[in-house]
Amino acid sequence: MLVIVCFVPLSHADAVRAALAGAGAGAMGAYTACSFSSSGEGRFRPEAGSTPFVGAEGQISVVDEVRVECVCPRELARAALEAMIAAHPYEEPAYHCYEALTLADLG
Repeated sequence: MLVIVCFVPLSHADAVRAALAGAGAGAMGAYTACSFSSSGEGRFRPEAGSTPFVGAEGQISVVDEVRVECVCPRELARAALEAMIAAHPYEEPAYHCYEALTLADLG
């Protein structure tokens, strides 16, 4: 099982959550579309040749963002990440995945 974590502007958080769930991420037992979100600030500087969703080339941008995380079976992770990227407004979304162990994994 993997945990997918992505950072998305508040305006697009629901769309990204829906895309992840639609690809099979966030299923836990008899529940689907499970995720956790926390708020924060994303900071970045668009460089030459970029096409920023917000901000201007060469200037630091600060955006209210949401950290969205959900579990995902490894075999569905590629599709879930592709769906998240397609729903995300940023040219280069920030995301990562890490392995999660459950009681079943521990024997």
